[in-house]
Amino acid sequence: MTRLRPRTLRGQLTLGLVVLLAAIFAGVGFGTTALLRGFLVSRLDQQLSAAGPRYAQSLEHELTQADTRGQAQGTFGARALNSVVTQAGVVDGTSATGDNTRKVTLSGTGSRALLALPTDGSPHTLRLAGLGKYRLRAVPGMDGDVLFTGLSLSPVEATLRELELAEFALFGGAVVVAAIGGAAWVRLALRPLERVTRTAERVSTLSLASGEVALDVRVPDADRNDEVGRVGASLNRMLGHVEDALARRQSVERRLRDFAADAGHELRTPLAAVRGHAELVLRRGGELPDDARHGLTRIEAEARRMGTIVDDLLLLARLDAGRPLESKEVDLTLLVLDAVDDAQAADHAADGDSDRDSSITAASVTPTRHEWRLDLPTDPVTVIGDPHRLAQAVANFVTNARVHTPAGTRVTVGITVHAGRVRLAVEDTGPGLAPDLADRVFDRFTRGDPARSRASGSTGLGLAITRAVAEAHGGRVGVLSEPGRTVFELVLPVESPAK
Repeated sequence: MTRLRPRTLRGQLTLGLVVLLAAIFAGVGFGTTALLRGFLVSRLDQQLSAAGPRYAQSLEHELTQADTRGQAQGTFGARALNSVVTQAGVVDGTSATGDNTRKVTLSGTGSRALLALPTDGSPHTLRLAGLGKYRLRAVPGMDGDVLFTGLSLSPVEATLRELELAEFALFGGAVVVAAIGGAAWVRLALRPLERVTRTAERVSTLSLASGEVALDVRVPDADRNDEVGRVGASLNRMLGHVEDALARRQSVERRLRDFAADAGHELRTPLAAVRGHAELVLRRGGELPDDARHGLTRIEAEARRMGTIVDDLLLLARLDAGRPLESKEVDLTLLVLDAVDDAQAADHAADGDSDRDSSITAASVTPTRHEWRLDLPTDPVTVIGDPHRLAQAVANFVTNARVHTPAGTRVTVGITVHAGRVRLAVEDTGPGLAPDLADRVFDRFTRGDPARSRASGSTGLGLAITRAVAEAHGGRVGVLSEPGRTVFELVLPVESPAK
């Protein structure tokens, strides 16, 4: 039933109008037919009463002597004596002898039904085999017999059939005309609502997530006094509120970007000075107490970490501002090899291994702490973009896998090309991410283990930078994590080096 229901409001209203009219016409048809039937049957009963039992009484003699004067064609007459139908005939004028009476032989069922009629003279409807429906009345005769007189209902039924056919044709045509006209009228009446719908659809296609949004779409016909006008006016007011909110958000974001950029530039100089003075004192301070040397070392390390945070914030501010990046051919395969090489060196340095010249093969790399594997195509994979930013994005993924997984974890870095997109995947066999962390892992200042991250120098901005770099290149990032398997992916569009 649901499948037959129109999907559009216009179709539902038109269908409802057609069904309503059809129901009304059907009711009118049934009503007029019933009224006409009652009227015609009443007239027939009057004729039956006026005819009296004269024809049935005359059947006591031979059929050729039956009195048919003034009797309508098809009049039925019968006489019963001692509960037995003795004579029965019909006035039709088809006898070979030239009289107007035709003998009728009733079946046993017909005779019993006829004899069951009350003899009070009230008319009743009865179907006679071979004759059709009749209105019959029974009255007692002069000789102890029962006289039956009846008039055929065939003319009444023929008239009713003609009326039903006429009503079907007229009402059917009216329903068709109403359906066509109603569809046109409903379409015209719903045009303002369609404009409201188109406006809402246009707004739904706008990207409101970030950046400046020109929300100048408004609903026409919002000054109408009907329901559509009220809906349009409400939608326009809502769009106005949304536009104001977006403008305020954009203003706040712009001020935050400006603040981050200004603060970063202002902090660079004093941080460099603090770091330089700490290094100078450590280099030329001569004999310093252990606690003083330790304090200066910590000052230098924290100044270096703060400098990294400032650099990351400045990079994010530039990416948020939409500043153009370099556009040149970048060998993504080489970036992966360099990132894995650096990660292997960091692994060896963490374990105190001074040998940092071990080679990486395309099959596998097995250093002391992590097991690194490469799954790269035979031919180099190139994309068009900023080599420095893409290198930073790849390094962030690889470093994230090295820092946040325990020793002995297998990390596989692979590249695949499909349907005009390059997919860089970094998969590890570590413990995985918590569900709530996986949802916000690419947000700024998100750390899986805050205490460990600060101890290791993590700023919580690496993955956020990777996402910003991917989006600046028209790509995206994603993560799939479960216990024993975590995959970070960077997807970038493939562009021909000739472009």
